[in-house]
Amino acid sequence: MFRSFSQDSFYAWFRLLVTLLIGTSLNIGMWAIVIVLPEIQNEFNFTRAEVSMLVAFTMLGFALGNFFLGKLVDRHGIVFTLIFSALMVFMGFFISAKTESFFILGFCHIVIGFGTAAGFGPLMSDISFWFSRNRGIAVAIAASGNYLSGIIWPSFASLVAFEMTANWRSQYIFFGIIAGSLSIPLAILLRKKIDEKFIKKDAQEAAQNLSVKLISPKKLIFILVLASISCCVAMSMPQIHIVALCVDLGFGPLVGTSMLSIMLFGGVISRVLSGIAVDYFGGLKVLFVGSSLQCLALFLYLPFEGLNPLYAVSLIFGLAQGGIVPSYAVIIREYLPPKNVASKVGLVLMATIFGMAFGGWISGYIYDQTGSYQLAFWNGIIWNMFNISLVIFLLLRGNTRTYQQVADES
Repeated sequence: MFRSFSQDSFYAWFRLLVTLLIGTSLNIGMWAIVIVLPEIQNEFNFTRAEVSMLVAFTMLGFALGNFFLGKLVDRHGIVFTLIFSALMVFMGFFISAKTESFFILGFCHIVIGFGTAAGFGPLMSDISFWFSRNRGIAVAIAASGNYLSGIIWPSFASLVAFEMTANWRSQYIFFGIIAGSLSIPLAILLRKKIDEKFIKKDAQEAAQNLSVKLISPKKLIFILVLASISCCVAMSMPQIHIVALCVDLGFGPLVGTSMLSIMLFGGVISRVLSGIAVDYFGGLKVLFVGSSLQCLALFLYLPFEGLNPLYAVSLIFGLAQGGIVPSYAVIIREYLPPKNVASKVGLVLMATIFGMAFGGWISGYIYDQTGSYQLAFWNGIIWNMFNISLVIFLLLRGNTRTYQQVADES
């Protein structure tokens, strides 16, 4: 059907569309627990910190999945990995909906998170091979499937499964069917492989970019891991606890769900705009801007508890931080060779999810100790500032080398 299998070709854009659809369907596993968190807390009679462990279990599986499924992609390709993962997500949701054991429920959320990861890091790694001029926007669009999933399926489930039975278990069965029935047929469309000459070209460009930074690949990965953990501890407070916050303020879970959807909608816009910016300015500069805006948005949550202000701040937060995580993937492609790139991207994205998991748990713990989310927001702000300092360090390394080169040439 498609004759050209080169970078930035028509087939590359078609592949990006399929990638986005897979990400939107498979990433349902990331957001399900956030939507039903208050209901599960009531059913099992848990504290906020205890029920937040289910979020942590999901994030743990998602983190491990980004790394180990990245390795699976490097060895067996993206199609096999996606089909295997979709089946895992389906089984995880189905067993969760039937069990009365919190232990089994926790294990199932690890499985759900692990399988869901195939719709994030591995997809971003795969699509990055198919673009050169438009790599930033392509990776950003691929990553947007994660947020689109959080916008579309919870709202749809609220209208269908939830209204019919008023039970989170029916929603989980619905989520499992979505993940399996959509992801597997779409995955088969990704069988084509990129021409080897483009991989060699990318390797040469990455080596040149890294030499400017005066830093080894291992040190760069280490710094990116630290930065990604800290930025996502900060990011986790609004994303994971916004529904619970709305319940505490008396607005109800449906208002919290709509507020989360608005936040994620802003994140989609931010990811697309950030992707365009990355193609012009590079991943590091966009990461710095996004991290700084996220910090500012966290400050805005502190003084507001009214419904309309929280809607506005949630939209601002989404617009501020949506491009942060895809920037890490683009930076790896800009500065590191493409060999085993899915494993490298998976390692850094695994760190982001560990940050989300820890941040989600510590925010719940702070709430239990203080009865408020105010200190949880301050905790996120402090972690965010550490992330910004690491990004500034990498930016100055590049600028120092550039200025020195200019001086030597003069």
